[in-house]
Amino acid sequence: MKDLINKGLAFGLGLAVVSKEQIEKFVDEMVKKGEVSSAESKDLMRELFEKGEAEKKEMNARIREQLEKFLKDLNIPTKADLERLEKRIQELENKQ
Repeated sequence: MKDLINKGLAFGLGLAVVSKEQIEKFVDEMVKKGEVSSAESKDLMRELFEKGEAEKKEMNARIREQLEKFLKDLNIPTKADLERLEKRIQELENKQ
């Protein structure tokens, strides 16, 4: 089963960008070729889908990290920075 999952990971651009329909089509083709039994196909689809979701989360985290670094390098304030400043302004206005 591990070989089949690795084979699944190798197809296309990776599971992160593959739809559920594409996974089903891929597994159906493997069943037709006799590489996977019908009984194994549901488990394989579930595992491939779960791995795809995990890849997607990891890719999103990396993109977010790179974007934050990029914004920091450009010296652009974050939402948290702006909220902190707004709170500080409000506190100063309330003191007057």
